[in-house]
Amino acid sequence: MDMGSTRNYARELDKIIGRIQEAAASPRLLLHSCCAPCSSYVMEYLREYFDLTVFYYNPNITEDEEYRHRLQEQKRLIEAFNRQAEAEGMPGGAAARLIRVIEGDYEPALFFAAAKGLEDCPEGGERCRHCYRLRLERTARLAAEEGFDCFTTSLTISPMKNAARLNEIGEALGEKYGVPFLPSDFKKKNGYKRSIELSQKFGLYRQNYCGCVYSRRDAQRRENREKNG
Repeated sequence: MDMGSTRNYARELDKIIGRIQEAAASPRLLLHSCCAPCSSYVMEYLREYFDLTVFYYNPNITEDEEYRHRLQEQKRLIEAFNRQAEAEGMPGGAAARLIRVIEGDYEPALFFAAAKGLEDCPEGGERCRHCYRLRLERTARLAAEEGFDCFTTSLTISPMKNAARLNEIGEALGEKYGVPFLPSDFKKKNGYKRSIELSQKFGLYRQNYCGCVYSRRDAQRRENREKNG
């Protein structure tokens, strides 16, 4: 795919949701989540149309304490969303809109193997592409094994992530495993702004780097440059 593609993934998703509404269906969707802040708006939006399960699989978070912290924030947010659904009622009934969560294996060794030789690549470059594929492939495989109707990722909400690249990888893996990848660019339609609002509302832990030691290194360098003018 040409990375300068003019495909409008948000509009494509709207059309899919329109067909779901016409059919009065609730397809089973497996959502790969990178963290609670990024998944906040994505879950709020998608749970109205899908039977939603969150898959937390992030071997790129290479420090155990950081990984556990982010995982617990993800679980805490899902619990809060589910309590809200039960208290307020959701279209189709609260029970139909409860979000489930699957905790993936913590496998940082797989990330380091995927990143080998790419340690000095700039953020968003080839190392990140390998990381995206690692996480999305595990998601696609699980979606196929567990009989989900489709899968997608919260990663496209970040202004720092290339939505076209993520969709390209997801669609290729969808073909490989026989489960459609749900096109997305969740940052559109004020999605990223809404994720910040929800993070503030629920007091979520937000980090200034993606998760790996290399992204943390780059974040520290940016911070140092800003401090030193």
